[in-house]
Amino acid sequence: MKYDVIIIGAGVAGLYCAKHLPQNLKVLILCKEQPWECNTFYAQGGITIANGKDDIKLHIKDTINAGSNTNNINAVRILSENSIEILNELLQDNFNIDKDKDNKILLAKEGGHSISRIIHSNGDGTGRMLHTHLIKNLKHTLWKNANVIDLLIEDDKVYGVCVSTKNKLINIYANNVIIASGGVGGLFKYHTNAYTISSDIHGIILEHNLSLNDMEMLQFHPTVFINTTNARKQLISEAVRGDGGIVVDNDNNRFLFDYDKRGELAPRDIVSRAIFDYCNKYSQKAYINLSAFSKKAFQNRFPNIYRQLTSYGLDIPKDKIPIFPAFHYSMGGITCDLDTRVLGMKNLYAIGECANNGLHGANRLASNSLLEGLVFGKIAAKSIVSSNISTNQRHFPINNEVLQKEGDLKLKNVLRDIMWNKVGIARTKSGLNSALSGVEVMLLGNIGRLLRLRLLVAKKIITSALNQKNSIGAHYLIKE
Repeated sequence: MKYDVIIIGAGVAGLYCAKHLPQNLKVLILCKEQPWECNTFYAQGGITIANGKDDIKLHIKDTINAGSNTNNINAVRILSENSIEILNELLQDNFNIDKDKDNKILLAKEGGHSISRIIHSNGDGTGRMLHTHLIKNLKHTLWKNANVIDLLIEDDKVYGVCVSTKNKLINIYANNVIIASGGVGGLFKYHTNAYTISSDIHGIILEHNLSLNDMEMLQFHPTVFINTTNARKQLISEAVRGDGGIVVDNDNNRFLFDYDKRGELAPRDIVSRAIFDYCNKYSQKAYINLSAFSKKAFQNRFPNIYRQLTSYGLDIPKDKIPIFPAFHYSMGGITCDLDTRVLGMKNLYAIGECANNGLHGANRLASNSLLEGLVFGKIAAKSIVSSNISTNQRHFPINNEVLQKEGDLKLKNVLRDIMWNKVGIARTKSGLNSALSGVEVMLLGNIGRLLRLRLLVAKKIITSALNQKNSIGAHYLIKE
């Protein structure tokens, strides 16, 4: 089997890229489980859109301020300048964007944004609505239950992928491969990601001596409902705070203003560290107080969050919601250029959360991620069409390495504990060194391929954190 393009991942970046690939191309989209098991589907906040051309400069400034002035300015400019065109495309495609009674688009404000510029759909269901919309209008072939376990690479070209299906391992060949596989959430004990997000492809990139950049820059979402038994925790959208939700302690004190004058609307890294520090220092718990909302208003604006929280027995908005930060997003990823081409490769591309072109710097601005997938997914499609690369027909042996061995599941949980406790919101040099030793010991064991890939990525994150000597953005070091 040979295709013109293989896309790994069926989130917003992969699907929007597929939308912009001509139908005369033979395109295959691969997803690990069901297509909706991706971070796009769970995205609540919305899509950042510059509020007119006059707002582009301010959006760029807000993005760079959130990223601690370490962003690639050209990547940020591309993101913001293309946002209005993206909005027009969504409207032309009849994507359902929330509007007021006068048919004007509703705009929300979130942490780090100077003004309201975030569009949303079905209240807090933007990701779900966008994903459903893109799947419904998909014109290319999608395979589910297809887990990519290797890239077929020789020199500076990729020739295809090795895929584990329910029945067998197969090689599938292609002229171009686009990685849109998401982030690294499965490495952490507590996270907000889909359960399919496990950093496998990042590990494969390392195996082939390709580059991952900024891997120490890991964003922890500050407001996550923690009283659940599963690893994936219930996110409480940034927009809840933007619309009037406040963070309080046991005694209803709004302590965030002790850390930043913006309080609840400071960037995520600041709010997460504030909650972490305050709760640990004063043996307090943190909550979101929803007293600014009526029941009907909250239910209308945040229908999915309302439904999920009430299913846990909470009386919304009367009850305070217990919260704590959890891993949310990786700013680091596969090093690529502004045309989305992976560094050192001719026909391998990376888009979305798995990619790193310097867009987010040291900390992502809220709701820039769906926009990133849309903008750079489209750019990837244009890059492929303009490059017109074709690979020679050739054969690669199947990678028959055992995927999972007895004891791997236990070790995965050990890894999650290590990453959460020692490579989390606040780090110490001794904790990072201890984490590195633990990961290196596990890498020496008799383990399956999938666990080894995770461990390679964990090691890269830890070594990157050790090499980053100063606190910056989401990388926060406690002096010992």
